[in-house]
Amino acid sequence: MMNTKTLFLSGLMLAAMSLPAAAQTADGGISKDMLSEIRQAQQGTAADRALKNALAANSIDALAKNHANQGAIDTYFSVETPKASIHDQKQSGRCWMFSGFNVMRSDFARRTDSLSVDLSYDYLFFYDQLEKANLFLQGVIDCADKPIDDERVRFFFKSPLNDGGTYCGVADLVSKYGLVPAEVMPETYSAENTTKVTSLIKSKLREYGLKLRGMVADGKSKKDIKAEKTKMLATVYRMLALTMGEPVTEFTYAFKNKDGRTVTEPKKYNPVTFAAEILGDKPVMGSFIMVMNDPRREYYKTYEVEYDRHTYDGTNWKYLNLPMEDIAQLAIASLKDGKKMYSSYDVGKFLDTKRGYLDINNFDYGSLFGTEFGMNKAQRIMSYDSGSTHAMTLAAVDLDKNGKPVKWKVENSWGPEYGQQGCLIMTNEWFNEYMFRLVVDKKYVPAKTLKQYEQKPVMVMPEDPLFLEDE
Repeated sequence: MMNTKTLFLSGLMLAAMSLPAAAQTADGGISKDMLSEIRQAQQGTAADRALKNALAANSIDALAKNHANQGAIDTYFSVETPKASIHDQKQSGRCWMFSGFNVMRSDFARRTDSLSVDLSYDYLFFYDQLEKANLFLQGVIDCADKPIDDERVRFFFKSPLNDGGTYCGVADLVSKYGLVPAEVMPETYSAENTTKVTSLIKSKLREYGLKLRGMVADGKSKKDIKAEKTKMLATVYRMLALTMGEPVTEFTYAFKNKDGRTVTEPKKYNPVTFAAEILGDKPVMGSFIMVMNDPRREYYKTYEVEYDRHTYDGTNWKYLNLPMEDIAQLAIASLKDGKKMYSSYDVGKFLDTKRGYLDINNFDYGSLFGTEFGMNKAQRIMSYDSGSTHAMTLAAVDLDKNGKPVKWKVENSWGPEYGQQGCLIMTNEWFNEYMFRLVVDKKYVPAKTLKQYEQKPVMVMPEDPLFLEDE
């Protein structure tokens, strides 16, 4: 027996099939006849009128919520790393740095067994913004012989600065500028609310970019252009220093244990020596590989995203493309050893914000609108419908009796009150559809996979729909 939804969908299909092609205008526009046909295809039933009234007064998510999926969430995880303090990125796109620092803090706590530390986001973000400003200016100089509407020139001018990023940026910046404790350089309003200062610096950079193109066109010497770029960066530095504070160069610090009691003697550090203290004898650069799941491209091949880096003298973002099953095994191996990982997702899809729960069955948008949303992961990526948007720290997995993942847990950076005490729980089905990037320590990577990672990468343009930066 056909249910109401089946009858409704069948009616829509028959109505659509009855639309004559001649009803369109010659160039494919909507004619009066075509509009009339579209209107006639609407059902106008009592159920439709009820839906319109409901949608006029309620959010789509409230009406699409699958109440059969609203039971208690199982919060048990068979494999879970030690809990860490949850921080809040506020109104900024620095999730990549928060997740990266979560991994570093966790590793430091494991290595020292008792010490804890909060790292300054403000400090490293200052240099991230200064380096990205230089990346833009130098990129404009390097492409100054190209027309203003060239694809690469447009790439630079479209987004001269942003506060998103990836773990590769953490690695480059920490290797170059080190780390400082949060109490030595605490957050400022503009670090936590980046929109205005970023907008102003972006405007200034675009102005500077045009000036530099003009200098190249006028045949100015490389020495003069470099001097002018240095003056421009001095202005950017001043804007950053006024809003975020000037980066510290030396400080005295004593470490505390997890209870907040000072347990070491005060010691003088600079950012580089402090980073060495935090990282131990294993610098972050070269200690990891990044893997991704991009079903549009060939698996077990490496890819490199041109100009996707945080420092001009840093490394482009390189990754190994793997099936989700392989990525899950890497993650499980790391978690079983108690090591957290940087990971990123399309976090807005099917997120129950109240419960901090990610499940593709949380909402039934298809039934609400009498249609189906049928794209697979590859199709969503290629059509810009989905891509990595947010980095979080992978902290736990629940395995069934056969060792297969059932659900995952991540430490988020939206504050300790959000979701599951600052964490999000996701089903494995959701994980497979909306997880994209994982950074894993090389010690958990099989030799065969490490060898695959060393292949010569295929160069990918930064405009690719998947390679948005995590915010």
